[in-house]
Amino acid sequence: MKVEGRYFKSKMRWVALVGLVLSVFSLCTHFLLALYTGKNISVYQTSIRIFSWRPIFENADLSRSSSMYRRLWGPVRHLESILPHANPRGNYEAPRLPINGFIFVRIQGSFHEIRNSICDVVVVSRLMNATLVIPELQPTTSSKGISSDYKSFAYLYNEDQFTVALVKDVKVVKSLPRNLKRARRRKEIPVFRVPNSASPDFYLKYVLPVLKRHSVVELVVSDGGCLQAILPSHLEEYQRLRCRVAFHALSFRQEVLELATKILNRMRAPGRPFIAYDPGMTRDALAYHGCSELFQDVHSELIQHRRSWMIKRGIVKGKLSVNSAMQHRKGSCPLMPEEVGILLRAYGYSSNTIVYISGGEVFGGQRILIPLHAMFENVVDRTSLCTVKELTRIYGPETHLVGTSQSTPPDEGEKELDKWKTSGPRPRPLPPPPARPKSYNIEGWWGWVAENDNEPQSTVMELRINAHKLLWEAIDYVICVEADAFIPGFDRDGKGRPNFASLVMGHRLYQSAESKTYRPDRKEVVKLLDEIRDHLYQANRTFLTSIRKHLTRTILDGLTEASTRSKPLSFLTHPVPECSCLRHDTSEAPSHASSPSNDSQVLAALGVEYPCPAWMDGYAISHSPKDNEYEEDLNEEDPTSWWFVQHSSSHEIGSVNPNKEEVQMEDQEELESAER
Repeated sequence: MKVEGRYFKSKMRWVALVGLVLSVFSLCTHFLLALYTGKNISVYQTSIRIFSWRPIFENADLSRSSSMYRRLWGPVRHLESILPHANPRGNYEAPRLPINGFIFVRIQGSFHEIRNSICDVVVVSRLMNATLVIPELQPTTSSKGISSDYKSFAYLYNEDQFTVALVKDVKVVKSLPRNLKRARRRKEIPVFRVPNSASPDFYLKYVLPVLKRHSVVELVVSDGGCLQAILPSHLEEYQRLRCRVAFHALSFRQEVLELATKILNRMRAPGRPFIAYDPGMTRDALAYHGCSELFQDVHSELIQHRRSWMIKRGIVKGKLSVNSAMQHRKGSCPLMPEEVGILLRAYGYSSNTIVYISGGEVFGGQRILIPLHAMFENVVDRTSLCTVKELTRIYGPETHLVGTSQSTPPDEGEKELDKWKTSGPRPRPLPPPPARPKSYNIEGWWGWVAENDNEPQSTVMELRINAHKLLWEAIDYVICVEADAFIPGFDRDGKGRPNFASLVMGHRLYQSAESKTYRPDRKEVVKLLDEIRDHLYQANRTFLTSIRKHLTRTILDGLTEASTRSKPLSFLTHPVPECSCLRHDTSEAPSHASSPSNDSQVLAALGVEYPCPAWMDGYAISHSPKDNEYEEDLNEEDPTSWWFVQHSSSHEIGSVNPNKEEVQMEDQEELESAER
């Protein structure tokens, strides 16, 4: 028995020893793996953070040669002969000597207002034969602690590119001479607060004499422009100057362009096209147009509070209470993301289409975008396509802000509390101390609505974020212009003028007129949706056909509407025909008889007649004879229509699956109606 016990103990020791050796070996192995694969793991984690959507579109399921692909992503054949041409066309001299003086400009406003204003001040400088000092952008100069590496204009745009590109148009300098700088500090130079639609005569009669007398004037531009959009015919060269400024001279600084290019490459890496969508749902726009009832809870109160503020300052002439449902039916309110998603799915875009959301602010937050996420699995924005480090890098080195919490600044109550604490002997019993002031961030950024009629002043951090928004919108602007398709949710800002999306559509019209740019008629869209409001997700073939006819038609009809509604307010929203030329492609034989007449009707409606110069003959036209025949065909088989009928009854499903011959007849009718 003793021998067996000893044998058992020795056996257990060997087992324990082997287990200990294996444990040490396992620990060493894990340590080595962690040591030599740490970099790869971090890269993998970064890639997961960058690409937050599911990689379900690695292999394109739609051939680029199919008629379906051409309908969704292909060029608009009627506009392929329109090319960008903003060069001077007549006797256009360089700036004359002597120069009449210097123009110093302070520009206030958001991204699209700044862009419009810069183009206007360049034209005004040319008109008065003055030297333009690079404009000062107030949203950056009023912010505290932003990077000192990029000041004012250079925070957003490339100063050198701006100066060089305009060397034959206007003399541009970076700062005033020393003596004029001192005069400006002493407030000895004349200041003009110019209106949005000032005429050329205003500057020639009132500003120019003062400029010649003082050698310098300061212009304060706060309404998104300082010159009327439509100029007399003898000043048409100044319209082309606007185009040269907006589309060539105004180049974003290198860091912003690099990040925008990275995001574009990441979206296009799988080999799929993408559509950009700008909701246009800002608080100011919703308040101006009376759309508060489209939201719930505190968001409606915030919109109404801003509308009351606008009424007090004369920005809004209407009443405080407005029937938002009526405004929505009239097309005066933005299309909701759910409505835009239904339009795109009805038109034929599949659920795995990449949808890029642009804009610095989507009022209502992610809750408003939930229906769009449900319809499209790959809804992304700049934050999901780049790391925080990459986004922070474009801000440059910024000073740390101490005490940036969103609490209220010291007020009279806090002063009384301090006075109560430091006072001398008190009578007994002591009176209660003043109530402690509440922090407005206890219920979120809207906490002040329930307690105060006045909106609190912007904090230092909020001012800095306003400067950051300019960079965010610059990134979105580049991506929207380069997108394979673009659709706006709204085309008006908080002053009733064209907004960010309108500038994007104008830039796309100038740079690549044939690119897919939808301009839905909001009034008609809401009418179509109201007809099936009770069963939106069980739509029938009639609804799908109506939506497709509408979107196909508005690709061209929207241009005519933009020329009458948007262009009188902002020239950059529709820079045609002044900044475009017409290329006649003699090498192409017409594929069907109706094509030449339809093309000529479209071009006549746009007014494009100026022939492109010979050096532009090298521009390739992307369509082929086969594309001409089927480009706007509405496709014989559309799998996405099943999305609308998957919850329908069996007889409804049967009605949505006609035979091929029947669908081709419908498609041909739709094509003919679009051409008419």
